Amino acid sequence: MIITAGQHIKSTPLLAGTIFENTNLLICEVNENGAWGFITNTIFPRKLNELVEFQHCQPFPLYEGGPVEQEKLFFIHQRPDLIEGGKHIAGQYYWGGDFKQAINHINAQTIHENELQLFLGYCGWDEQQLQQEIEEGSWELTS
Repeated sequence: MIITAGQHIKSTPLLAGTIFENTNLLICEVNENGAWGFITNTIFPRKLNELVEFQHCQPFPLYEGGPVEQEKLFFIHQRPDLIEGGKHIAGQYYWGGDFKQAINHINAQTIHENELQLFLGYCGWDEQQLQQEIEEGSWELTS
C-alpha cells in the first residue's frame, strides 16, 4: 500500500527499543523528496505555559513530535475557521498557519486539545524510506 498525506500509522514491535516504540503518527506530506509527520501520542513532560517565552499562556499540552528540529514548535489543527494560512493535509487536518492566532485561541479557550496539537520536533524520511519501512513491517497503517 502506498502511503499518502493524512494517513495514520503505528509502529510495530520491530521498532521496540527505539524512539518510535509504541508510537502513532500522522503523515503530513509525502512527495518526491520523502515524507514527514508527527508522533501524536507522546506527551512532552511540560505544558506550553512552562516554556519561558509562553509563560503568559494557558496550560496546554505539548507533544514530542519527532527527533528532527526538537527546539521548534509546530502544530496541526482542525479549525481553519479560526486559524488562517494553514496548509490542508487531508480530511479535517491542517498544518500550521497563523501561530499568533493559534496562541490567542488557546488563551481564550476557544480552541481545544482535540482540535489543535502542538509539537516539539517532527519525523522525516528520505525518498521512499518510509514506504520501505512499511513494506519491511516496521509500520502499519491504521487509517
